[in-house]
Amino acid sequence: MSEALGRWVGRSQSERDTPGALRVTELAATLDDPRPYVAGAELPPGWHWILFHTVAPTGILTVDGHAPRGGFLPPVKLPRRMWAGGRLRFHRSLHVDEPVERISEIAAVTEKTGRNGQLVFVTVRHRLHGPLGLAIEEEQDIVYREAAAGSAPPQPPPHASPVWTKDVRTNEALLFRYSALIFNAHRIHYDRDYAAKIEGYGGLVVHGPLIATYLLELARERRPDGRLAAFSYRGVSPLFDTAPFRVCGQPSVDARAVELWAETPQGALAMTGRAEFAT
Repeated sequence: MSEALGRWVGRSQSERDTPGALRVTELAATLDDPRPYVAGAELPPGWHWILFHTVAPTGILTVDGHAPRGGFLPPVKLPRRMWAGGRLRFHRSLHVDEPVERISEIAAVTEKTGRNGQLVFVTVRHRLHGPLGLAIEEEQDIVYREAAAGSAPPQPPPHASPVWTKDVRTNEALLFRYSALIFNAHRIHYDRDYAAKIEGYGGLVVHGPLIATYLLELARERRPDGRLAAFSYRGVSPLFDTAPFRVCGQPSVDARAVELWAETPQGALAMTGRAEFAT
């Protein structure tokens, strides 16, 4: 690891935000969730990703729509940036209209060279506290890569006949709404020409946290009485708005965990996940 990037390890910051009823209701509408989310209601797992925006003036955004490098995250020079995966532990619920504090730390910066060219992985560790104390511990993996990186061969899903399945269809409006909710101006999610001509994608790219949210929503729908204790996920290949994709689940024999994944329309693996429930 270069000395310049290594200096970012251990850097920390503290932020405050509130999952207001309006913002949470807007996310529910985006996901076609008809349930009411009034003040005091529990915030579903994964919905905290609409909090803690990176706020930068429009005039300083880079050509891809991101804020300039540096600040809290290290100034990695590789042009492409993606949310690659993460690990979460849920200690207690967050609630609508209750304030949340997030303490973040750069846990690791790792440089690698492989089939996909040069890569830099940045792991950020978050601790989210509500009024009653620690609610969520999270590690988020961000990967930076070269502009013309190769693509990995398609991977088959882990189970041919999952127990849980649900088809998900996205479109421009849904992805635009989610971009607005997380205040993410990355153009691959709403600018079709940019996504195709500049970054070489076959459609608008579905956000990594949105795919992970669909996996969590599948677990919540199929285990409405379960209390989620942990969740891990890893992006494998992109999903686009051009065709429906499928989220799937395979519960363990003792029902204490479920293996989750998202499949591309062609049946290849797009994201893996694992949810663990409290006993």
